[in-house]
Amino acid sequence: MQTTDPWTWEEATWRGKVEAVRAGRSLLPARWPEGKRCAVALSFDSDHETSELRDGGTSVARLSWGEYGARRGIPRIRAALARHGAQASFFVPAVTALLHPEEQQALVAEGHEIGLHGWIHERNTDLSAAMERELMLRSSDTLERITGQRPVGMRTPSWDYSDATLTIAREMGLLYDSSLFAEDDPYEILQNGEATGIVELPVEWIRDDAPYLMMNRSGPQRPYTDPETVLSIFRREFDRAHAEGGVFLLTMHPHVIGYRSRIFILEELLDHITAQGDCWIATHAQIARYCAEEAGLMR
Repeated sequence: MQTTDPWTWEEATWRGKVEAVRAGRSLLPARWPEGKRCAVALSFDSDHETSELRDGGTSVARLSWGEYGARRGIPRIRAALARHGAQASFFVPAVTALLHPEEQQALVAEGHEIGLHGWIHERNTDLSAAMERELMLRSSDTLERITGQRPVGMRTPSWDYSDATLTIAREMGLLYDSSLFAEDDPYEILQNGEATGIVELPVEWIRDDAPYLMMNRSGPQRPYTDPETVLSIFRREFDRAHAEGGVFLLTMHPHVIGYRSRIFILEELLDHITAQGDCWIATHAQIARYCAEEAGLMR
C-alpha cells in the first residue's frame, strides 16, 4: 500500500512516478527548412478573463485585467507580428474563445495557430480523469467550431499535467504538446517507457513573461524584474539557441506583455531575431510537424 511519505516508498513506486511521462529521443532535426540556422516558436497564452474565472473568482477588477489582454494586448501583439511577417501560436482556453470569437478568427485569418489550453484554464490535477477528458474534447470541439480548424497541439493550463493528461492527448491524436520541461529542444514523449509519437516542444519559466512581470494585489506576487532585464534574458536565451541550431520557444501573455511599457520586449526581440537573417519563425504546429516528419514519426 502506498503511503503519502515518499521516504517510505519502494523503488517500484518512485520509479513508476518518474517513468510515467518521460523524455524520449531528441527530435532536433539535422537541418531546418531552407537552410535556416534555428527555429523560433513564439507563443501567447490568451488566458484573458479565465485567469479569474478558473478559481471561481468574481473580482470585477481582475476580470477587467483579463479584458485588457483582449482589448489592448492582442492588437499590439498582432501588429508586432505583422510588422515582421511572423506567425505565432496562441493557446486559448475555450471560454476565452467563446468570449472573444472574433479575436480567434482574426488570428487564424492572419496565419497564426490556435492551440488547446483547457476549458476555463482549470488545473488538470484537480480533475477526475473522466472530467479532464470531457473538458479536453469539449474544448477541441469549441475551438474547431469557432476557428474552422481543429487544434493539433496543446499547452496544459499552468503547465499542469495529471496522471491522465498524456493518455487523453494520445486518444485525441494530438501532434504535439508544449507543457513539459525536460529539454531545450523538441523530443518525443515516452509514457511508461513507450514511445508515444507525440512531439514535445518544451517550455521553461525562464522563457515566460509572467514570472517576471505578474502582479497579484491579494497575494505575494509582485513584478520583480524591470522590462529591460526581461528583454536581456529572452535575448540571451535566443542567442544561445541560435548558436546551437536549436529551437527558441517563448511564452507570453497578452495581459502581461501587452502594456505600453512592455510591448517593446516583443518588438525589439523580433527586430533582433529577424536581423540574423537565418531564423525560421513558425507556429508550434509547423515546427512540431517538421520535426516529426524528419524523424519519421508522421502517421
